[in-house]
Order: sequence, then structure tokens, then C-alpha cells
Amino acid sequence: MPPLHDDVSSHLTCLSGISQPNEFSPDERSLLLRLAHEAIAAALDQREISLAAPSAHLAEPRGAFTTLYYRSGLRGCVGYVLPVTPLYRTVADSARGAAFDDSRFSPVTREESRELQVSLSILSPPQPISADQVEIGRHGLLISLGLYRGLLLPQVPVEHGWDRITFLAQTCRKAGLAIDAWQTGARLEAFTAEVFADPK
Repeated sequence: MPPLHDDVSSHLTCLSGISQPNEFSPDERSLLLRLAHEAIAAALDQREISLAAPSAHLAEPRGAFTTLYYRSGLRGCVGYVLPVTPLYRTVADSARGAAFDDSRFSPVTREESRELQVSLSILSPPQPISADQVEIGRHGLLISLGLYRGLLLPQVPVEHGWDRITFLAQTCRKAGLAIDAWQTGARLEAFTAEVFADPK
């Protein structure tokens, strides 16, 4: 599955925000943040890095988004929704994608890379959900119908001040569907995200 650019409202969509209770220890968080930086540095140096996960927990298949900031401004945000590769590899791949493949930005330069701030959103596996069960601030949404698919992270409706109906409609819009597609046959799935970032 190709990565998704979380681009529905530019920088607001990718800001770190609501996070679920910590599944990842402080050491695991630090390790994943260092991995994201190292993946970007290695790409700039045209060298390989080991993607062997250092623990069984980090080897579990998970979706994740990497968001990059440069001097407080958004510099890239790319991720994978579905848990198809080990988390350790997903973080490295999404970090490289955010740095070099986000079509909204030119590729990150070596000079910029030294000042990048990284935020990671680690996703739970998407699960089917009914519209009336969606909780603002807890759930991210994935809506799909045929070849159309759209995703919004859990923090997006909080940052925009959306209610549940607006969140559902905007996720449909992100998918390129009619804003009421969630009522007319589109598949609705929810996920949670644990969000953590480099120290300020």
C-alpha cells in the first residue's frame, strides 16, 4: 500500500495533539525518534541502515505517520495507515517519505536536516465502527468506498473545532467522496494514535 500524505488542511492536520495512553516506554519513544532522524541522515548520505527491530514490540506490524517541522513550520508529513510492515521499518520509511516524498515540499536539504523536529503518530489497527460511536479526540477515521479512501488523524477535529458530523463529512471529502457518503454505504473504520515528538 502506498504511503498517505496527511494533507487535508496543511499544517493543522499534522500537528501533534491528542494522544492515547502510553503503549510505548520512554526508551522506545526515544529509539523511534532517533531512528526517524537516522533514516533521513542515511538517505542524504546514500547509505543503508539496519532495519532489524531491536525488540518484539517494535517488530509488530503497525501503521504510523512521521511529521517533520523546520523552525516551527511544517516540513513534511507522510505515513502508512495499515499495519503491513514492522513498526521499526514503518517509522524509517515514513520519515524518509516525509523528508523527500511529500509533494507539497521540496526535498529536505542536509542543512535543514540538522534542525528538523520529528513527531510520530503510531496508529492502532483500524477497526470497523458505527458513526454514532466516533469520539472526537480519541478516534482517527478511515473512510473507503470502491477505490476512494480518505484518512484524518485523531487530532484534526480537535484542532479545527469540529463536531462528530463535521469530522465524518470532512473525512469523506478527504476521500474524494460526497460528504454524506458515511451514510450511504462507505466503509467506516476508526483507529487511535499515540503521538510523541522530539523535546522542544
